[in-house]
Amino acid sequence: MAKRQASEARHIGASETDRLLVSVAAGSQEAFSRLYDVAAGPVYGVARRVLQDPARAEEVAQEVMLEVWQSAPRYRPESGHAMTWMMTIAHHRAVDSVRTGQRAADRERAVSQQESVLAYDDVVEAVESLGEREQVRSCLKELSAELRQPVVLAYYQGLTHTEIAAALSLPLGTVKGRLRRALARLRHCLGAPP
Repeated sequence: MAKRQASEARHIGASETDRLLVSVAAGSQEAFSRLYDVAAGPVYGVARRVLQDPARAEEVAQEVMLEVWQSAPRYRPESGHAMTWMMTIAHHRAVDSVRTGQRAADRERAVSQQESVLAYDDVVEAVESLGEREQVRSCLKELSAELRQPVVLAYYQGLTHTEIAAALSLPLGTVKGRLRRALARLRHCLGAPP
């Protein structure tokens, strides 16, 4: 079919194609049918060269012919031949199709990479965090009450050293010393370097 359309296109002159497109612009379905027979093959050929995929080229060719029907009133014969105008539309549509396909593939690749990385990282982080919390709780239980109290007030309730001293009715220096000893023992219990 494409060969018949291509040979038919060669037998019709540029001025005849121009006249057909002007008639299409006026709403002639018969002129569009004739123009379709003449132009569909070459339009498909342009799309096929750009896309390298027969199925996508066929879709683009159909879109181009629909666009030719809809935008025929914008065609100006003094600006160039109808076939040149249609081939330009075909080339632009094919290039747009390549770009759209590439962007979709890039988005899909980025989303799948992000999902796999995030999912793994989130699980690992949650497990590590849970493990660390349990280890810290265990180490806190090993501290004496007098060392555990300032740590809990400072790191779990957010009190300053001065506020801890007031809450425990202790001198500021004593609170700082107990915190220092408690943190050293926690570091040792958690296996962190001194």
